[in-house]
Amino acid sequence: QVQLVESGGGLVQPGGSLRLSCTASGSIFRINSMGWHRQAPGKQRELVAVISSGGSTNYADSVKGRFAISRDNARNTVYLQMNSLKPEDTAVYYCNMRIIGRDTVDYDPWGQGTQVTVSS
Repeated sequence: QVQLVESGGGLVQPGGSLRLSCTASGSIFRINSMGWHRQAPGKQRELVAVISSGGSTNYADSVKGRFAISRDNARNTVYLQMNSLKPEDTAVYYCNMRIIGRDTVDYDPWGQGTQVTVSS
């Protein structure tokens, strides 16, 4: 019924920038919160940033001041602008949304993941 597709990952030098995007499609009535998580090799998946339907944001301490999450409700899209990237940011990044379908069912879909590698 609903699905997420991510894009924007890649290889970048330390100090560089990337912008990730994630777009929802399907029979959508409303999207509440949107968020980004990441999973580094050998590590647990961790929350990076979330944004509410009203635009309130929260960030992991490790990315505050460097990353910015935003949303475009007309496009059903969430973005993650990543600046001043560090090797420690290397991970697979996954988007996640809380969605109410037109069938009234609550959905909690995840994107397919996009690799971000920060290396010199």
